[in-house]
Amino acid sequence: MPAPPRLTVVGSINLDLVVQAERLPRPGETLSGARFMRVPGGKGANQAVAAARLGARVSMVGAVGRDEHAEAALAGLREADVEECWLVKDAPTGIALITVDAAGETTIVVAPGANSELGPEDLAIGDADAVLGQQEIPAETVARAAELAPRFFLNAAPARDEAPEAELTVVNQLELEALGERAGLVCVTHGAEGAVLLEDGEEVARAAPPSVEAVDGTAAGDAFTACLVVSLLEGRSREEALRRACAAGALAASRFGAQTSLPTAEEVDARL
Repeated sequence: MPAPPRLTVVGSINLDLVVQAERLPRPGETLSGARFMRVPGGKGANQAVAAARLGARVSMVGAVGRDEHAEAALAGLREADVEECWLVKDAPTGIALITVDAAGETTIVVAPGANSELGPEDLAIGDADAVLGQQEIPAETVARAAELAPRFFLNAAPARDEAPEAELTVVNQLELEALGERAGLVCVTHGAEGAVLLEDGEEVARAAPPSVEAVDGTAAGDAFTACLVVSLLEGRSREEALRRACAAGALAASRFGAQTSLPTAEEVDARL
């Protein structure tokens, strides 16, 4: 058996405050009868946990605050045996306020807190084969991660006008429009319709997710991104990596919560 890929994730760590309701409220409307949960989240932490469950050896560079939310935000990373490379800042732990309706649609508002304090000087890449970043932390920190990485992968979310070049950039259509043309390999996700892999603007692979009953789409994109990156680092073909990523995203969407929904490699292979 080859050694598992070594991946450092540089990104956000949040505590998700999730309300599950029959439908999303209209502006000014109050709904009752909802279900409330606290779930570890943040795009960086979600992707770190997902990559670890998929078989990679993962370290996490991020930041939490000196408050009562920090331990709950870190619980999923610790449970997944992600190496502790995060810092504690004099700022609140990041919080995401999430509403999920009966069809799995979500609204999300993030108060980044300590994530905004993660600076370029905080980065420690270690002996990683590759680095995976997102854009819920300062742009200069993402740019420095790209400079330090032996191989750099980027989930360019949320959308920004600029982002560092990467070996692979994962975006949805809105994020692609914000970035414009990108050199190299770009994966464009289309939700339930699947994803397309482009190289210098030309399609090189396409895949659709398996059919599932949608429950909560909060971390589906994070499961997709982590599975695509880990699969490529394992030496799988682009076509196989994209199929596995679509399956991972679909499995996550069929379960409630962010990190609680992320599948293992065995579950992805079984679904395929």
